[in-house]
This record gives sequence, C-alpha cells and structure tokens, in this order.
Amino acid sequence: MSYTALYRKYRPDTFEDVKGQDHIVTTLKNQIRANRIGHAYLFCGTRGTGKTTVAKIFAKAVNCEHPADGSPCGECAVCHAIGAGASMNVVEMDAASNNGVDNIRQIREEVAYSPTEGRYRVYIIDEVHMLSPGAFNALLKTLEEPPSYVIFLLATTEPQKIPVTILSRCQRYDFRRISIETIAARLKDLLDQEQVEAEDAAVRYIAKAADGSMRDALSLLDQCIAFYLGEELTYDHVLDVLGAADTEVFSHLLRSVLAKDVTAAVRILEEMVNLGREPGQFVTDFIWYLRNLLLVRSSDPMEDVLDMSGENLALLKEEAEMVEDDVIMRYIRVFSELSGQLRYASQKRVLIEIALIRLCRPSMEATQDALADRIASLEKQIEGGVLSAAGSPVRPRGAQTGPDAGPAAAPVRAAPVMPKAIPEDIREAVKNWRSVIQGLPKVVRTYLGRARLSLGGENKLMLVFDDDMAYTYITEDRHRQEITEAISMRIGKEVELLIEKNAGAAPFEENYIDLEKIIHMEIEIEDE
Repeated sequence: MSYTALYRKYRPDTFEDVKGQDHIVTTLKNQIRANRIGHAYLFCGTRGTGKTTVAKIFAKAVNCEHPADGSPCGECAVCHAIGAGASMNVVEMDAASNNGVDNIRQIREEVAYSPTEGRYRVYIIDEVHMLSPGAFNALLKTLEEPPSYVIFLLATTEPQKIPVTILSRCQRYDFRRISIETIAARLKDLLDQEQVEAEDAAVRYIAKAADGSMRDALSLLDQCIAFYLGEELTYDHVLDVLGAADTEVFSHLLRSVLAKDVTAAVRILEEMVNLGREPGQFVTDFIWYLRNLLLVRSSDPMEDVLDMSGENLALLKEEAEMVEDDVIMRYIRVFSELSGQLRYASQKRVLIEIALIRLCRPSMEATQDALADRIASLEKQIEGGVLSAAGSPVRPRGAQTGPDAGPAAAPVRAAPVMPKAIPEDIREAVKNWRSVIQGLPKVVRTYLGRARLSLGGENKLMLVFDDDMAYTYITEDRHRQEITEAISMRIGKEVELLIEKNAGAAPFEENYIDLEKIIHMEIEIEDE
C-alpha cells in the first residue's frame, strides 16, 4: 500500500478532532442540533487552519443518518460516501482552476434537482476569491434565492477580494491561526501513534515554524521524520532539515554587530550559508530574536511569553543590558525591510551582508534611526573621557592610566569664559534671529524654538539643545544647510554653525555663554 502523507492520514473526521477553532466548531454544532442551518457560509483564514476540513465535516453532519451531538457518526453509508468523495450530494470545486461563468452555470443547473440521498446538496467552493467577475454575478443569483435543500460553503484566504454582494449573503467565520501549544500537542499525539521519538524542543520548533498552520506543521514533521528515518528526532535534526539556525548563533551575531565588527558578522553569515541554512529563514529568525530581546527589556516576567530554555533566557537578559530600545527597533526595521526584499532577490546573501554592514556602520546612513544609534555609540565612548576632535576618546588631563587605573572620571566641561567681544557676524545673526528663521519650514522653526544661542569659538554660532528629538532633527545635513542659508540671506555673510546637545546635569548658563543675555534680546518663535 502506498504511503499517505501525515496531513491526509490524520485529517479530522469529526468536529471534536478539529484543533484551535473552538469558536467556529461550537457555533456550527449548535446550528445543526437546533436545525438552524444557513444556506451560505464563508470560511476565511490563512492556509492550513482547517477551512476545507470543517466544510467537509459540516457536509457530513447535515446529511448524517445518525448525528451525535451535532457531529457526524462516521459509520453510516452517507458518511462513508462523503468521506470517500463518492457522494453525489457533496460537490467540491477549486475556484482557482474552475473560475469561469460556465462552471457556476453548471452549479445553477444542478441545484434544481433535490438530493438523491440525505437532506442537503452541499457545494464546497475552495479559493472562492479566484472566481471571475462574471462567475460571481452568476453565483449571486443562486445565493439570493437558493432552494431549501442547498448549502454553499465558500472558503478563501483573501476575503477582501470577494464582492460585498456575496459577503452580505453569507455567514462569515474567521479561522484563527493555531497556537504553538495546540500544534505541539497535536504533533506529540501523532508521534506517539507513529511510534517516533522526538525531543520536546524539536516538536516546539516545528510548531513555531508552521506559523499557525496545522497542515504546514504536519508537512514539516513528515519531512523531518523521513530525513532521519528510524532515529530520534532531535532539535539539531530539525534545524538541519528546515535550514534554520540555533539561538546561540544569533547571540554571537548580535554581539558582533554591537561591537561594530563587520568581519565577524559576515563570517557568521558565511558559516550559515555553507551549512545550507536558508537565507530568508535566517533573517526571519533573527527578527524574532531581536523581538524577544525587546520584550525582555520591556518587562521582567517574560518566561511565560518567550518560548526558550532557561539558559537561553539568561543569555538574552545579559544581552538586553548591552543595547538600548531604539537601537533594537532600528535593527528590527532594517531586517524587516530586508525580509520583504529577499522574496524576489537573486543575490540574497549580498543583501543580508549589506544589512549587517548598515547595522555595524550607522555612520553610513542619514536616517533618524541611524543618527540615534550614532549618538548612543558616542555617548558610550565619552563615558570615560572627552571626545577629541577626531572622535577618539581622550581621558581628562591628570587621569591615571594603565592597569592600575581606577574608574574613569566623568567628563567635566570647563566653565564658560565671557568673550571680550562678540564677532559682528554672530551679533547680527542673533539680533535678526526671528526674521532669519521666519522663512524656514514650520517643523524646523518649531525645533529651533528649543535651541539656546551660544558662542562656539571664533566666529561660530552655537545652537544648544536640551531636547534629544530636536537635536537629532536639526543635526541632519539638510536642516543644517537650510539654517545656514537663511542666516546668509538675512545678514549677507556666512556664519558657521555648531550644534550641540547639553548632556550634562548642570543648567545651560553654567556650561555655555548665553548670547541672549549679552545682547539683551528676547527670542520668540511664533507657531502659525
């Protein structure tokens, strides 16, 4: 006898066997028990969630000679005939390949005849959204005035493509994605029946990879069993078959990215490719790893939410202390964009390498996320000292160095020295500041309203911000250029701008020269 795939061998025959769709099963059973059966049903949901299976069970139940609590008995002649696909009263049609007007006209001709056995003629139309406009119009007439013995069961993965006129004549049931716990429990039950040993971690990974689809889970399990036939199904075996990577790999990858080590990050990717790991799955799993990292940072009691071992959870908590929330969200955004690009890319590895370089080198980008990442990196560098002009950390003068050196002293900004004279260009720019920024875009004007004016060296105007968002926005090259050009047009001279974040705890007046007080001018920015 030929082998039968697991998803066909263990397809549910009764409502009680359907997993994860209790809200639908209960409603349908109640309708059958109370004889309140509708004439048209629309089953919506992603692939493998049980739409067609429930439709077939429903077709059996309404025609069963001896129904039990709303479910088919599975023993009568009608149940056997429907289960074998030999019943004249239950017609299945795939709208993907039978989507023309003629196919629906044939149904309209057939419904004129009452069922030869049982009580109802049931039409199951799968992927109904694939019907042509003309076919939908032909179906509409039958749905409006159906014979009392006809039931239509329409199944689709894309209900938004179905005309409203059809939707309004159907009872709609949305099939949910099946939870990992429900799928894992079902897989364990089937493994016991198949007499196959498997690790719990392996079963849960298959359940997670199925993405809410019981059929996908059974197909993946079938594939894994066949590859390691006669052996215990381990977690590593599943990773090999599915082309996935272990959590430890993503831990090493994240640490390489945080260390800005492009070589190490690319080397990890190369190892995964050489081991035959699927690039798209690698990206998806890394996004989930980053998601778990963000959840750990968001709240403490996450053991029940995160599906991982205690050892991996401890490792995740350690890494959560190494990175900020906004940096993690930038990583997720970069890899989410990458995930969409990989579907149609011919050079997937190259795209992943570029994404890793983007994570390691935020200076290559001018986006707000990348700027925030650069700022966070600079803040870490100056924790032990002041940054030099070249950007390298410099310890405060007199600080001890070497192996015996103690903790680095916090950088101390020198008290501002009152200038003997303010350069005329700077004075003119400050005096005319309101008119300077009047012609700028509203958002730029709003953020400039949070700036304090100070002197930044010889003939340099300094803008100092306490607000992180305003500082990040104004430091973008295009906004800096807009402000510089506005000053030049107003006073007829170029003034160099310095933009600085007042990161210290001390007030602005203690760290900077306040040009407002010196020039005795009040700056106002009006919101229009």
